[in-house]
Amino acid sequence: MRLPHNVVAALLLAVSLFASAAEPAAVDADRLYQLTSELRCLVCQNESLADSNAPLALDLKNEIRARMAAGDSDEQIKRFLVERYGDFVTYRPPMNARTVLLWLGPLLLVVGGGFAVWRTLRANRAADDGESE
Repeated sequence: MRLPHNVVAALLLAVSLFASAAEPAAVDADRLYQLTSELRCLVCQNESLADSNAPLALDLKNEIRARMAAGDSDEQIKRFLVERYGDFVTYRPPMNARTVLLWLGPLLLVVGGGFAVWRTLRANRAADDGESE
């Protein structure tokens, strides 16, 4: 039994379309690594997505790869992940009402520590002055 040329051509076209749709579009590996190294693994928490092999991290990397292939910018991808997982997913959370203590906490600790040292030194001087009289 011989198939007409039109049927063979249609089958070849369908197979080639299926193969190209199943194959993910190539993305820039350097861009993918750069972006995933700026994002925190939600499972490991001490590793970036780029370094993590946790199943969720692999899923997130595949999602990022798909969004890159779809043409999303890095900022759009970050915004999507922050909307979905919160500011914790980024290593550099934005300055807002929820993260103000995170940003100002180290400064407050330094100022508080400096004030405590100043008060201690002042109290020691006052005690030394009282003993020398």
